[in-house]
Amino acid sequence: MAELVYRPVIGLALTTFKAWDLKIDCKGSENIPRSGGAVLVSNHISYLDFIFNGLAALQQKRLVRFMAKESVFRHKVSGPLMRAMKHIPVDRRQGEAAYAHALDSLKSGEVVGVFPEATISQSFTLKSFKSGAVRLAQEAGVPLVPMALWGTQRLWTKGHPRNFRRSHTPITIRVGEAIEATRDTYAGVLTRQLRERVQELLEAAQRAYPVRPRTPDDTWWMPAHLGGTAPTPEQLRAVEAH
Repeated sequence: MAELVYRPVIGLALTTFKAWDLKIDCKGSENIPRSGGAVLVSNHISYLDFIFNGLAALQQKRLVRFMAKESVFRHKVSGPLMRAMKHIPVDRRQGEAAYAHALDSLKSGEVVGVFPEATISQSFTLKSFKSGAVRLAQEAGVPLVPMALWGTQRLWTKGHPRNFRRSHTPITIRVGEAIEATRDTYAGVLTRQLRERVQELLEAAQRAYPVRPRTPDDTWWMPAHLGGTAPTPEQLRAVEAH
């Protein structure tokens, strides 16, 4: 049933991206295993990230089951689709159920997508990683596959209007080599290694990105350390503290 819904949704996404004239540059998809369970781990800068993560896996003929906040499953449109595609609802007050669901999916040979930052990074830099992705991979005995996205924030991100025009927006995707999640390694150590690898991939995606802001008003999507006007992590923490 999931595939009967999932594949038409993918087809619709591809048709939409063609209509928007997106320039998608994806490298490293061969690092996603063609069979067996795996945890796909990505940075998170846009509401659409899961779609582009899924496109990278599609090149290996894999359908990713994403862990997403439970409110998405309550929406009258997205809810039925998310459930039909076997995505995994996450209620942060009761995370044990989502963890058990994801673990079952991994053990049955599925690819599970995780955003270990938990929320969209408004600074467009990597936030700290929660250890859940590593613990899942360790317990299921499956690899971690790191990846990074860049450019997706220009389409739709937190605090900015959506841009669904035919805008020729480049989207850069980089997938890294799988990391073995050995059980005899402390989850915190593996989580730091995983974050370092995603950071390397993010920097590679940023270097490969073919455009830069065109005007001073267009610098919002670039992080401060690259000369943009996105808020710094420190500025965001100060706002949250108030």
